Amino acid sequence: MRRKLLFVASSYIHILNFHLPYLKALQETGWETHVACASPEKEIPRADRTISLPFEKKMSSLSNFRAVLQLRRLVREENYALIIVHTSLAAFFTRMALWGMRSRPKLINMVHGYLFDDDTPFVKRQVLLLAERLTAPQTDLLLTMNQWDYELARRYRLGKRVEIIPGIGVDFGRFRKADRLEANSLREELGIPQDAFVLLCAAELSVRKSQHVLIAAMPQLPARVMLVLAGSGAEEESLRRKAKELGVSDRVLFPGYIKGLSAWYAMADAVVTASRIEGLPFNVMEAMYMERPVVASAVKGHVDLLENEESGLLVPYGNASATATAVKKLLKDPTLGSRLAHHAAAELERYGLPAVLPVVMSAYQSMV
Repeated sequence: MRRKLLFVASSYIHILNFHLPYLKALQETGWETHVACASPEKEIPRADRTISLPFEKKMSSLSNFRAVLQLRRLVREENYALIIVHTSLAAFFTRMALWGMRSRPKLINMVHGYLFDDDTPFVKRQVLLLAERLTAPQTDLLLTMNQWDYELARRYRLGKRVEIIPGIGVDFGRFRKADRLEANSLREELGIPQDAFVLLCAAELSVRKSQHVLIAAMPQLPARVMLVLAGSGAEEESLRRKAKELGVSDRVLFPGYIKGLSAWYAMADAVVTASRIEGLPFNVMEAMYMERPVVASAVKGHVDLLENEESGLLVPYGNASATATAVKKLLKDPTLGSRLAHHAAAELERYGLPAVLPVVMSAYQSMV
């Protein structure tokens, strides 16, 4: 009989976007893989079974406590040898489900980025930290992706073992180096002048990603600078309104969610991100691989990837003027962008899936 393991996350999209190579590798090493996420249920390649849980984003929702009871029953019925949890909400309530169990499976919490840092308001930071400390006894192995999270987890003993990994690995093979002709064709399709300086931000349109800072920087930049916000999300209407209020609607594009970004990176002159907080962000690593200079907020995750600003330019979080100043540096000195991009591309091998997958799989297997 094959050993069983359970992957738990807040959404199926998270599993589909980041964890399919690991489900495949686990199956190939003899595991029966189950995946539990919030509805709506989606087909997951390499999952022997999928389970829908009533997770809701509001932590105090009764649905989350129903999910705890469902998980507790599931763990008893399936006799899992290992549980691997992802995303903060799912990780908290899954570990709650294991409270008080005399015989329970080993649990690995993969932290894609704690939702707080040193600049988080004190009360919020303490509440979120308390949630991690309460569930630390159920955490046999805690995997972090950036230095700040690692040091915090070690300081407060948020897991019986705490390790740092270089993310979960980016499959750079799915990107191709689009040529200039294709990039120019995309610009024409989008109505972008060929002489425009294009800033690309590929991310969910959300409060945490803080695209409003990028829009606020636009009036401070020359008219030939255009911003492309590739993504979808709850903040889209708010961002559109802000662009209109600032008089830059004609210079800010909202193409929606894009699948297959190679030509978009080729079309861009620089990649920008203004996130409030990160783990180890894929969009920055992708930009580095595609040899595009990056302007990023100086927050955890970004700082880890753009250390010493040799691979990109860091600006204080929430500072639109500083963001505009950094972009102006790239406008003034085209060789600066080339130097940053070249150095960044040389640093990326350690974050690629071929390098990272064996590291993560070794950590998984060490628990059984």
